[in-house]
Amino acid sequence: MEDLTPSRDSLDPIEIASRDEIQALQLERMKWSLSHAYKNVPFYRKQFDEAGVHPDDLKSLSDLAKFPFTVKQDLRDNYPFGLFAVPREQIARVHASSGTTGQPTVVGYTKNDLTMWGSVVARCLRASGLKPGDVLHNAYGYGLFTGGLGVHGGAEQYGLTVVPVSGGMTQRQVRVIEDFGATGITVTPSYSLSILDEYNKQGLDPRKSPLKVGIFGAEPWTNAMRGEIEDAFDMHAVDIYGLSEVIGPGVANECVETKDGLHIWEDHFYPEIINPDTGEVVEDGELGELVFTSLTKEGFPIIRYRTRDLTRLLPGSARSMRRMEKITGRSDDMIILRGVNVFPTQIEEQLMDVTALSPHFQIELSRPGRMDEMHIHVELAEGQPDEASEAAARALSGKIKSNVGVSAKVHVSKSGAVARSEGKAVRIVDNRPKE
Repeated sequence: MEDLTPSRDSLDPIEIASRDEIQALQLERMKWSLSHAYKNVPFYRKQFDEAGVHPDDLKSLSDLAKFPFTVKQDLRDNYPFGLFAVPREQIARVHASSGTTGQPTVVGYTKNDLTMWGSVVARCLRASGLKPGDVLHNAYGYGLFTGGLGVHGGAEQYGLTVVPVSGGMTQRQVRVIEDFGATGITVTPSYSLSILDEYNKQGLDPRKSPLKVGIFGAEPWTNAMRGEIEDAFDMHAVDIYGLSEVIGPGVANECVETKDGLHIWEDHFYPEIINPDTGEVVEDGELGELVFTSLTKEGFPIIRYRTRDLTRLLPGSARSMRRMEKITGRSDDMIILRGVNVFPTQIEEQLMDVTALSPHFQIELSRPGRMDEMHIHVELAEGQPDEASEAAARALSGKIKSNVGVSAKVHVSKSGAVARSEGKAVRIVDNRPKE
């Protein structure tokens, strides 16, 4: 793979500033953000008052722990515009979740917010190894979802040629990548596997594609998956992180030269790791739940938002700003099976080690009797004979038992049988009776 390390001269000065400089800026901006939320959002004023804290109580960064958390239900309870800190007329754009599991969550951006969003996405694209003039194939979904338009704005600000292809119509995706000479692709890791399948169907060698880097986000994925994708396409695969409640894509990104965790753009988003059970802040390096406070957002400030994502904070490496480990899973995606905690990424990791199977999988949970059961639906890899199914099922079942600690029934089908995703993958189908 080509060395895509960006020059140090191309970085924003704050990316390589000293920790003292970064923390001084964070404290200044955090004071503003808390005050802005308190003065302009009735929800935050009530929350702070009930907790007995005031923005003036913030004297150091550690004082943030005195302030209450914000959770997704708070956004739903204030639907649609109750958490906006400026008049609705000053909101330049609105995004929202699908609302499939309840009231949609709505977020808003001023013109300044959109400029800031574009700047942090541009940092992500540069950190990934892209440079102005490159062609970006943007296969994130457009619309109310923040992915497509979020990346699009940053890519244009950075000087890329953007192809706003969105998700779906996989056959066309391959043709557009090839015909338009895409240097980079932004896409969910699960959908990239569908694009890879389509390359093979069309008899094209993905290693000869023009792609040099893939930027993958919106769902957890493993380093084993990274290796599979990099080998298949002969390109770099890096992780991008974001969520609409904080801003969208662009909160953090891996650097192509190290791929050792995602650097958080700490001049705009202040991270904490807490014990998910007690809410207490834990030391850097300890595993826990990721919490974010926005430092510069005007339209929709967010204070101590509990993401439910599990990770740990690490010192900076390629940049001065702290890194977060790749997300191992979400606390609300965790499966508790007969007393054992299981994340879909753990199943993916074992699956990637069975060469007779493709990377596509889905977990089905059932309860035919008194005990829960886990069924793993997988496919034979291209070119594998049908008689390889039984041995592959045994191999995967054994690996899950040995390394994850649960028993799973593995069902191996022919290629194409497992449901494909054109956006975020649906990894878990829970058919257990509702309590």
